[in-house]
Amino acid sequence: MRGPHNIWRLIRTGATLERAGAMTVALDALDAPRSLRVVARTLAWPFRWLGLKGDPEMPPAVRALTALGPAYIKFGQVLSTRPDVVGDELALQLRVLQDRLPPFSTEQAIATVEAELGAPLDAVFSEFSDPVAAASIAQVHKAKLKDTGQEVAVKILRPNIEKAFRKDIDAFYFAASIVELISPASRRLHPTEVIKHFDSVVKGELDLRLEAAAAGEYAAKTVKDAGFSVPHTYFFHSAKRVMTMEWAEGIAFGEVEKIGAAGHDRKALGQRVLQLFLRQALNDGYFHADMHQGNLKVSASGEIIAYDFGIMGRIDEYTRRVYAEILIGFIRKDYRRVAEVHFEAGYVPADRDIDEFAQALRAVGEPIFGMNATQISMAHLLAYLFEVTERFGMETRTELILLQRTMVVVEGVARTMYPEINIWQVAQPVVEDYIKENVGPKALIRDLISTAQVLGRFGPKLPHLMEVALNQSVTPKDTIPATRKLANLGGFIAGVVVTGVVVFAWAVLA
Repeated sequence: MRGPHNIWRLIRTGATLERAGAMTVALDALDAPRSLRVVARTLAWPFRWLGLKGDPEMPPAVRALTALGPAYIKFGQVLSTRPDVVGDELALQLRVLQDRLPPFSTEQAIATVEAELGAPLDAVFSEFSDPVAAASIAQVHKAKLKDTGQEVAVKILRPNIEKAFRKDIDAFYFAASIVELISPASRRLHPTEVIKHFDSVVKGELDLRLEAAAAGEYAAKTVKDAGFSVPHTYFFHSAKRVMTMEWAEGIAFGEVEKIGAAGHDRKALGQRVLQLFLRQALNDGYFHADMHQGNLKVSASGEIIAYDFGIMGRIDEYTRRVYAEILIGFIRKDYRRVAEVHFEAGYVPADRDIDEFAQALRAVGEPIFGMNATQISMAHLLAYLFEVTERFGMETRTELILLQRTMVVVEGVARTMYPEINIWQVAQPVVEDYIKENVGPKALIRDLISTAQVLGRFGPKLPHLMEVALNQSVTPKDTIPATRKLANLGGFIAGVVVTGVVVFAWAVLA
């Protein structure tokens, strides 16, 4: 239900932040301007007594987010990877949200397993531990398969988690509609579409059958990625609310000091996690979209192990090429080309000045080159980027939300592992390799062959399509001018001839 009753939910959100002492912490971390501080405190303070109490043993921000529910916890998980945005202290506090939340009882977990798998627990597992990790949506138990003795991780959804998420998302929808109503300028950002996208992602995360399928596909696509592995999924021991995977032994990515003490090269790990994400996004168009420290481990051999595949992202070939050209343009400081790509892709309205846009992009890019991560204020950079998008009327691209969000998270993970990392230098070889293979003559030939193959599948229909076109060109009732009819017919025939030539050439060359 997305009606006005959600006003209560939003009021309680502000009241909870205020009661837990998190409002001031959040505003300080984000370096909020005085006007925003005054408005936020004025609206929330009178309702402070209505806020959820939360666990007083937790730090203020963690206390407030865990009390508010899983959707807010997800937001905190993202911020935990961005010490450059919220500060080192708050980022460290928020890291608790990744996998160290209060668990639900083992008895409830066992009941869920037996109901979902349709068998007594001891018929499937010879051992079954208490929870070893608990996050916003599910918790994990270590177990052993009865038939093979294989150690596995059993992921189980929290009781009533679907209902809890539904309440939060309905409130987000309502808030987005209010923002669009009150602030017409915000409509270019499509707040409702953003929430709709988040809603669809969450629905997929709440069905572990889909996560199991995603894990299998991800493992197949990344099998040749050096220094990276995905645990095996046991599909016959998985269901909607239960998922069983191979147990992954290693040090959690968030335990940076332990990783260093174990003799692993933190700089190399930071570079590798960033490059792996870029390769998977650009080459495969399929990537892990929840790649925070809580979902990564380092094995004894130094491999990066990924798990928790509830949120995966896909981008089509055209979008990948656009994204790569934008990245390589920034890396090469070719801001004019970056601007052209934005216009060609329709990301910026055609009536805007391309030279002014290129100049604005230069103002964004120039300050960050030659600096390491400790010298760059990502909060200020993001604020300026937002000003640029508003000035040039750029609209939110919902198909890029997961990619952009994950890029921010992975960059934060890499910086946590090695604070001095220069993301542009690390990204350059990956993006250049992709550009060489996918933008230029090679890509053009592949595109032509692909087009010919598609048209070839429609070969039996081509005579009928030509007959229809000819009939239309001579039908008296047709109101299309004769010259245009002939042009359309000529273009169609020319297309067929060109396709035939391409197919012939491909056959000969093959």
